[in-house]
Amino acid sequence: MASQQTVQVQVQESGEQESGEREAGEQGPADQVDARALDEVVTFTSELIRIDTTNRGGGECRERPAAEYAAERLADAGLEPTLLERTPGRTNVVARIEGTDPGADALLVHGHLDVVPAEAADWSVHPFSGEIRDGVVWGRGAIDMKNMDAMILSVVRNWARAGVRPRRDIVIAFTADEEASAADGSGFLADRHAALFEGCTEGVSESGAFTFHDGRGNQIYPIAAGERGTGWLKLTARGKAGHGSKVNPANAVSRLAGAIARIGEHRWPVRLTPTVRASLVELATLYGLETDPEAPGFDVDAFMEKLGPTADLVAPTVRNSANPTMLQSGYKVNVIPGEAVAYVDGRFLPGGEEEFHRTLDRLTGPDVDWEFHHREVALQAPVDSPTYARMRAAVEEFAPEGHVVPYCMSGGTDAKQFSRLGITGYGFSPLRTPEGFDYQALFHGVDECVPVDALHFGVRVLDRFLRTA
Repeated sequence: MASQQTVQVQVQESGEQESGEREAGEQGPADQVDARALDEVVTFTSELIRIDTTNRGGGECRERPAAEYAAERLADAGLEPTLLERTPGRTNVVARIEGTDPGADALLVHGHLDVVPAEAADWSVHPFSGEIRDGVVWGRGAIDMKNMDAMILSVVRNWARAGVRPRRDIVIAFTADEEASAADGSGFLADRHAALFEGCTEGVSESGAFTFHDGRGNQIYPIAAGERGTGWLKLTARGKAGHGSKVNPANAVSRLAGAIARIGEHRWPVRLTPTVRASLVELATLYGLETDPEAPGFDVDAFMEKLGPTADLVAPTVRNSANPTMLQSGYKVNVIPGEAVAYVDGRFLPGGEEEFHRTLDRLTGPDVDWEFHHREVALQAPVDSPTYARMRAAVEEFAPEGHVVPYCMSGGTDAKQFSRLGITGYGFSPLRTPEGFDYQALFHGVDECVPVDALHFGVRVLDRFLRTA
């Protein structure tokens, strides 16, 4: 059994003022979130975790109980949620909050309901217990991303109690199947129910505005303004079947192994996107470094060495990548198979898909064919937009000690599918976590958990942003 991750969280005594709250009589955004919302975000996170929505791929998942849970709480807030399925049990929820400005573009706020598998024997706390212990909520989905689902529900219900209406229409979507192909989730919604998202031009979801501690005393809050594209590949090598004791220059396994070795050893060239350049510039300012990513001969690897641990925010997104992950071939040790198959997790930068194609053609060679097992587009969002500025302001309101920077996600989210509708996606699921809490390592990791104080911070920041969005 894995040892429980040490998480330092200050649990407040009864009556003690929480960080971010105002003194009596002082008005501010913190006062707009009531105590019930703070209680509900913890309860909702815990209860959603207890609903096992494990997605093992291949259609083996059932999100409907979690979808019904979310829909009931939206209905309690006076909304009219719609439940939609492409496949029985793979349920999505969509609801719209009408804004005060009918001429304003709508904003999509979305979170997925499914989670990746978890082996209980590896965990210190049962992954579907939703246990609340020592100021921390434990379980699969605590970070990815039932915490954000709970924040959305808490904010919407708080607004209903206070009679709040946002400036622009806000469409709430809880989706199925994000942890696999999204075919039963956001892909299905974008392709078959586009009318529900009418007017939406921007969207926010997971993997942004979390605390990144740089080891130098700085707290960085990266907001995602881009995603690398997804290129999951199937490689097939064909050759001559035969007896394992005989020389065989047309051995499919050898051909495949050669291609895999070339892919695994390939050093992809640097390609800096506008989002990554913006990130590098802001990080250089934070650390007092001289840099110009536009300059000829700019050495991004040398620059990242100066960043220390903070380089982790940008290192995965300065290049395309391809990692071999699965091998399938043969049925007996003394039989050379006529075919061998491998799978590769490929990712490409915005504007980098053509290079990705050309490179895979060269690395696989003439004896190995490749095709997309799953493909989704790369995304890029402007970092000079009013929406990005409002996200930054919301974080800075409650974390004035923090440094907000844009970044590009190495992986992908449902924003890829919603981009088919012309929706520009940002990663914004705010959490303030203590030093020593490794947010990124907990994605799909063992002993996934989220501090209660982080959820409270998230509700306040999300409420602040959505009121002004």
